[in-house]
Amino acid sequence: MNPVDRKLWLASITDRYVRGGMDRRTFLRSAAKLGLGVGALGAMSHLSARSGLGLISPAAAQENIQWPEDMSNWLKEAGKPFAGQTVRLATESTPPSNAINSALKGYFTEMTGINVEIETLPLEQVLQKLTLDVASGLGTYDLYYLDQSWMAAFSGDVIDPREKYESDKNLAMPGYNIDDFLPALVDGISMYDGVMVGVPYDIPIFIQMYRRDLYEELGLKPAETMAQYLSNAQAIQQAKGPEIFGTTGQMKSGHYSLECDWTCWLWSHGGSIFGPDKTFTGNDEAGLEAMNYWIELKKNMPAAVDSWTWDGQGQSVAQGIAGQLISWGEFFPSWDAPGGSNVVGLMEATVPPKANSLRTVEQTGFGEIPGVGHQGGSSLAVSKYAKSPDAAWLFAQWATAPETQVWITVLGGGTGPTRQSAYDDPRVKANAKPGIAGTTRHLDAVRETIANHMGSEPDLPEWAEISNDTIPVELGRFFAGEYDSPKAAMDAIKTKVDGIVAG
Repeated sequence: MNPVDRKLWLASITDRYVRGGMDRRTFLRSAAKLGLGVGALGAMSHLSARSGLGLISPAAAQENIQWPEDMSNWLKEAGKPFAGQTVRLATESTPPSNAINSALKGYFTEMTGINVEIETLPLEQVLQKLTLDVASGLGTYDLYYLDQSWMAAFSGDVIDPREKYESDKNLAMPGYNIDDFLPALVDGISMYDGVMVGVPYDIPIFIQMYRRDLYEELGLKPAETMAQYLSNAQAIQQAKGPEIFGTTGQMKSGHYSLECDWTCWLWSHGGSIFGPDKTFTGNDEAGLEAMNYWIELKKNMPAAVDSWTWDGQGQSVAQGIAGQLISWGEFFPSWDAPGGSNVVGLMEATVPPKANSLRTVEQTGFGEIPGVGHQGGSSLAVSKYAKSPDAAWLFAQWATAPETQVWITVLGGGTGPTRQSAYDDPRVKANAKPGIAGTTRHLDAVRETIANHMGSEPDLPEWAEISNDTIPVELGRFFAGEYDSPKAAMDAIKTKVDGIVAG
């Protein structure tokens, strides 16, 4: 199939899926055959659509924000040739997108004269809009929100930001500094085959979070090992159950959230999803050790975890019925917002426990990177078909500039910044205190986890079906009692996964 036909067919099946004309499994398989990773369609990619993260009060923005004079003056001058143009973006409801759309984009328009239209949509509809736009080449959207799993499919349809920044100095924002983006994120969510597809935009990642009051009362310390994490859960459960459980989960059968939890326990026990021969290895000794650990850990969770995705997991903490968890750091600010939870000011954040052992990338397959801090992420890219590419590039720089990232973070955005400088900014550090909207108390843990504990799933077209359907369905069957042992479940998954990869 030539590239043009491939794009048209990809657009066709995506449109059919979104309109209800194709079931999920057929869509995942069809997309995989065309090289599109769509794992995030069942994923978190972000929680903000459900939890309200990233919604900044326009009044708060008006009261607090003052843009640096040199940045403002440059944008006014650089934007003059494009005044009156409109930049369009379709995006999932992420913390940066929500913050920019709800309160910040007006500043950009005021400084440049460039209008900005942002459509906030469910992720599958973002993919629909993107594929139709790429297939038609009409340039309906100037900017693309790209989940990390889409990089390969759309790497040829966007402008490399490094090349753009170096080739057009008149439009290169002073102090933008592409090297300021955290290196692990550039490699993990923005690069494909030596091409920088977009600039790092957002980064949800697993960190360790716990109730300080419970830990102090019971004499517990944040877990440094996986054994200690289980022991802490058991201690909380024994002392406080059933009103408060030792931990919580996102274990809904057939949902990607269940697969996310599984990878954390698998990787932390020295296992991997694939081996160097590109066959499934979750049923080996390390994989079974991880399953046995998980079984013990689950005894200290509410029974309802079998019906929860990340939404239920986050709410269980907010309601005060869970003492600790290893999960998405984006939860944290919502728990600290006054009136937003029953644990305001009580939660603490730190890095995940150290893995018992970790396989290297060379010991896995398809570029899998084992790490306790399971990550997801996205980039912002300028479309090659954009009607206003230069205006879009100005907006992309402004939206991911150090100053903008700071304001998204401190005004309640709930995001993990993608720039080193944002973590070190005094205004961000000043918000590292309990009981305020937009708390940044968790960000040191987020940054260290990105640098030293980050885990990334394998990169293969079939991963969408495997991670969204095969693995979580069979894991759900195991926890429902349909398999008589972890080995039987893992052996069944191996048969299915190896068949999908081979077929």
